[in-house]
Amino acid sequence: MEKLGSGDPQRIGRYRLLGRLGAGGMGQVFLARSDRGRTVAIKLVRPDLAEQQQFRDRFRAEVRAARRVGGAWTAPVLDADTDAAVPWVATGYIAGPSLHRIVSGRPGAPATASDAYGPLPGHSVRVLGAGLACALQDIHRAGIVHRDLKPSNVLVTIDGPRVIDFGIARALDTVTEDGLTRTGALIGSPGFMSPEQVRGERVTAACDVFCLGSVLAYAATGRMPFGGADSGVHALMFRIAQEDPDLTGIPVDLVELIQDCLTKDPGARPSTDDVLERLGETETAETWLPGALTAQLGRQAVGLLDVEDPQDPHEPPQGPPEAPPQPPRRTAVARSRAAAP
Repeated sequence: MEKLGSGDPQRIGRYRLLGRLGAGGMGQVFLARSDRGRTVAIKLVRPDLAEQQQFRDRFRAEVRAARRVGGAWTAPVLDADTDAAVPWVATGYIAGPSLHRIVSGRPGAPATASDAYGPLPGHSVRVLGAGLACALQDIHRAGIVHRDLKPSNVLVTIDGPRVIDFGIARALDTVTEDGLTRTGALIGSPGFMSPEQVRGERVTAACDVFCLGSVLAYAATGRMPFGGADSGVHALMFRIAQEDPDLTGIPVDLVELIQDCLTKDPGARPSTDDVLERLGETETAETWLPGALTAQLGRQAVGLLDVEDPQDPHEPPQGPPEAPPQPPRRTAVARSRAAAP
């Protein structure tokens, strides 16, 4: 997390900003805390996008849909103001780094302040897959196709993975850099797109299953299954649409499942129910992550408690906040499956 800049707001809605979490194509993301003490992540839309009515209309619709998503494996949408001068949306803050940040380290390297670890062991990948499948079920029940499931949209916590940015990023489908509507535009990240996205075809829930296969392959090997964009984005997209994935290094008991998720034909891919059944029982007495990584995540979660609210000099000091709500502890994907309708 970075400190707030001189041009950053001190508050957004009823939330006091604590620092910067990052930025993306849609805008900036801030760590914030409500007056009642709940920590949230707030995505503030870019001012130029806020001026485009078509974007606002789509953003409003996507936020409304995203608020219907419930479950234990996603970051819930808690609040939003889509009619503000600069629209924003607040989600529950997940105290954990992205899967991309963890896996991008050297294999076997100890966890460091940068969270780099390397590819995950087989058991961790199985729990990851089950958690992501449960998250996709919750998202699909709300009538949403994520379309951009990738390692940077998967946050890793001691209790399991959490999926973020479901659906809302699709509001960018309405604009280009010059403000015009995009026709047949590609939504997604090149290395983790499905063949139907590459071809500009209609996407369904099966698109997310393909992306799930790509994410699991990356988590197990540290490589994208169709290679990087070193030879160009168009060459990468050709490989996704036409060539077989490179599954070298994936644990033997996961190769067939990941290969089936990466089938070119959407109708031939397994459903999320099939994925959960084939992954089998993932509940164990042990933590789902390697010990060094679990310890690092624990230290980060504790460090969040030390983040203080910046005091606005124009406001009187406030009393101690109410205790934030404590989420139920979830240590097994199997419990989510049992609770699913």
